[in-house]
Amino acid sequence: MLLCSVEIAILVANVTINRYATPMNDQFDLNGFMPYMLNRAAEGTSKGFQRHYADRYGMLRTEWRVLFHLGRYGDLTAKEICHRASLHKTKVSRAVAALEARRFLTRTTLETDRRHEVLSLTRGGQSAFKDLIGEAQRYHTRLMEPFSTDERATIRKFLDMMASQPR
Repeated sequence: MLLCSVEIAILVANVTINRYATPMNDQFDLNGFMPYMLNRAAEGTSKGFQRHYADRYGMLRTEWRVLFHLGRYGDLTAKEICHRASLHKTKVSRAVAALEARRFLTRTTLETDRRHEVLSLTRGGQSAFKDLIGEAQRYHTRLMEPFSTDERATIRKFLDMMASQPR
């Protein structure tokens, strides 16, 4: 049976998602599952900051992370960025290409090993980095504002503990 676009629109409009629906199975509560909770918190906070680098510079999250690592640590290879940022090499490669197209970074082939390139921020990349770091600091301050000094320290301690646990 082939539906026309009007019929599909009516079907979609009649579908409602009840986010307060009663679970069909009480054996496992995903909302209390720590990886799920951390992911929700990370995604929500990341999206809040995303508008700064997306609106101002048209960057995606991975591009921002590559820019950040180069601005923070200086010249790096893509492999070093993958390791430092816990990003897959394909994502880093795409981000590098996009940042290079915007003239935010340059690639220089290593004389000692022509298979590798050193990535460096251009003046434009350095300027974007400085601008976004200022925004990141202000965003961080607003994000942490509702918490007391002790709560901030506890949050930091717990996140550091979780990040350093063996997998």
